[in-house]
Amino acid sequence: MGEDPHVTGELPRGRRWSARTTWASRLNVPLRAFLHTETGSARVLLAAAVAALAWANLDESSYESLWGTTLSVQLGGWQLSHDLRYWVNSGLMTFFFLVIGLEVRRDFDLGELRERRRLTLPLLAGIGGILAPIAIYLAFNAGQPTAVGWGVVMATDTALALGMLAVLGPRFSDRLRNFLLTVAVVDDLIVIAVLAIAYPEHPSPTALFVAAGIFALVLLIRAAGWRWGPGYLLLGVAAWLAVSESGVDPVVVGLVMGLLTYAYAPARTELQRAADRFRLFREQPSPQLARSVRAGLAAALSPNDRLQHIYHPWASYLIVPLFALANVGVVVDGELLARAATSPVTLGVLFAYVVGKPAGIVIASMLVARLSHNRFRAPVGWAAIIGVGTVSGIGFTIALLIATHALHGPALDEAKVGILVATVGASVTTWLVFRLAARLPPARRARALLGASEGIIDLMVPVDPDRDHVRGPREAPVTVVEYGDFECPYCGQAEPAVRELLSDFTNIRYVWRHLPLTDVHPYAQVAAEAAEAAGEQGAFWEMHDLLLAHQGELRPADLLRYAERLDLDLDRFREHLADRRGAVRIAEDVDGADLSSVSGTPTFFVNGRRHHGTYNIEALSAAVTSAFAGTRLRPGDDREPDRRRKVGSEQPDEEPGT
Repeated sequence: MGEDPHVTGELPRGRRWSARTTWASRLNVPLRAFLHTETGSARVLLAAAVAALAWANLDESSYESLWGTTLSVQLGGWQLSHDLRYWVNSGLMTFFFLVIGLEVRRDFDLGELRERRRLTLPLLAGIGGILAPIAIYLAFNAGQPTAVGWGVVMATDTALALGMLAVLGPRFSDRLRNFLLTVAVVDDLIVIAVLAIAYPEHPSPTALFVAAGIFALVLLIRAAGWRWGPGYLLLGVAAWLAVSESGVDPVVVGLVMGLLTYAYAPARTELQRAADRFRLFREQPSPQLARSVRAGLAAALSPNDRLQHIYHPWASYLIVPLFALANVGVVVDGELLARAATSPVTLGVLFAYVVGKPAGIVIASMLVARLSHNRFRAPVGWAAIIGVGTVSGIGFTIALLIATHALHGPALDEAKVGILVATVGASVTTWLVFRLAARLPPARRARALLGASEGIIDLMVPVDPDRDHVRGPREAPVTVVEYGDFECPYCGQAEPAVRELLSDFTNIRYVWRHLPLTDVHPYAQVAAEAAEAAGEQGAFWEMHDLLLAHQGELRPADLLRYAERLDLDLDRFREHLADRRGAVRIAEDVDGADLSSVSGTPTFFVNGRRHHGTYNIEALSAAVTSAFAGTRLRPGDDREPDRRRKVGSEQPDEEPGT
C-alpha cells in the first residue's frame, strides 16, 4: 500500500486545495458540486439538441426509424414492449427525476429549506411562475384542441437554467442560485403531479394501488433501518413497472424515491469508527476487514449523498442529453416556420416562457413580501428576482417531455419550435437583466442582487473577540473562521492561502479554532495545547505559525524547542502543558465544531456561512468579496473591501454582484 498522507504530510496528486481529513473530502455534497455538474452538462445538452436538429433535417427517416425501434423485455408469458423513445423518456428519465428528488430532500434536510419558513416565498413564486404562463398559453389557444397543451409551459429546466445562470449571472452569488434552484424544484414537483394526473394513458386503478403498496413497503423498511441498496433498487423497479402499467408516466417513481431518501451530515463518531476499521485493515489486510471498511465508510455517508454521487453525473451527462437527442429532432423547413409564425401553440409557448414566467415569479414575490410585511421575502434583491424569473423561462427538457404527452402531429412540432425559441429568448433576456444590474453603483448593485435578508448561519458558536484567537481588526465587517488541526497536512496546505488573504484584505479578521483529529493525528492534541500554552504568554500566533510550518515535528521535545525559539518562559510553558490547562479550551472548540456539523479539517466559515469547495486564494477571496457585498446591505454600513494591489500583479475586475 502507498504512504498515508496523514503520516507523510504529502498531498495526493490531484487533490490539492480540496481535501480534508479525515475521510471527509466528499462526505458533504455541497450545492457548489451540484451546480458544477449542472453547468458542465448544459454544454453537452445543447450539443445533443443541435445534433438532433441536424440529424432530423439531414435524414429524417433514419432519425425516426431509430427512435421508433421497438425494444421488448419478456419473462415467460409476461412482456413489456415500447419503442426506444419511450424507454428514454419514461425509463432513463426516471433517474433524472430521482436526482431532482434527492436534491429537494437534501435542501429540506441540510440546505436553505431546513428553516421551513424560507419555503413560503419560493413556493408561492414558483406557483406564480406556473399560473401566469398557463394563462398566457390558454389565451392563445382558448377553444381549440391544442388548449390541452397548457402543461407544456409549466416547467423550468433546472440543469440548463443553472448552466445559463453561471454563464450570464453574477459569479459569486450562492443566494441567487439557491433561490433559482428552489423555485425550479417547486415547478418540477408540480409538473410531475400534473403529468401523473392530467396526462395519463389508459388509467388502471389496480396498478396504481399496487404501486402505492410498494411505496408503503419502502416507508416501512426504511423506518426499520434497512440499508441494503439492492433491495430498494428492486422495489423501485417494481414500482416503476406498476406505475407504467397504470397509464401514469413512471418518471414519477424516481421523484418519489428521491424524496424518501434521507440526507444528513456525517457524524465525527462515524468517521472515527471508519478510520479505526481502516487502521485494522492496514495492520491485517483481509477480505473480511475490507468488507468491514467498506461498510464503515458507507455507514458514515447518508443514502442521499451516496445516490447523488452515483446517479447525478450519469443523469446530467448521459441521460438528459440522450433525451434531447431523441426528442428535439424536428424538420425545420419553410412550411414549419411559416406555420409556427402564426401558430397559437408556438406563440403561446414563446410568450408564456419569455413573458409569463418572469412576470409570474416577480409579481408573486412582490405580493408575498408586501402582504406579509416583509416577514416572508426573497433571499435576493429585485434584480436577482427578475433574473431568476427570466432564466426560469428555459423549459427545454421537461417542456419537451410534457409536449410529447400532451400534443401530437403538427402541433407537437410547433410546440418544439416554441420551446427552442423560448430557450434562446429567455437566455438573451437574462443576459440583459444582469448587464443592466452590473452598471449600477456598487452599493445599489449589491442590494439589487443580494437583497437585505439574512442568510442561514451555519456557525453555531458566534465569534467572541475576548475569547477567540483573532488576527486582524476586532470589529472587521467580514470574519473568516477556520477549524483546524496542526498535524493535518491539508491545514498546512491552506495556510499560505490564509496568509495571502490577510495580506490582500486589510479589513477582515481571521479566527483559528481547534479541531484535533486524534484518531489519525497522534500529536494534534498536544500541539493544540502547546499553542494555548504559548497564548498564555501572548505568543499564540507565533506558535501557530511554527506548528503549521513543522507539521512533521510535533513531539514534546519539538514543542519545547519552539517555545525556546520564541523566547517564552520555559518553566511556565512546561507547567501549562503538564497541567493540561488548554484542554478545556480545546474541548470547547471541538464541541462548537460538533454543533456546526464540522467533520473534517480544514473547514472554513465566512461571516457564519460554511465555505464549500476549494480553499485556495481564488476561492477564499471570492467568498470574502461576496461577504463584503452582503455587509454593504446593512443600514449605515457602506464599507468596501480594502484590497491591497500587489506589486507586479493585476487587480481582478469586480464581477456583477460582488
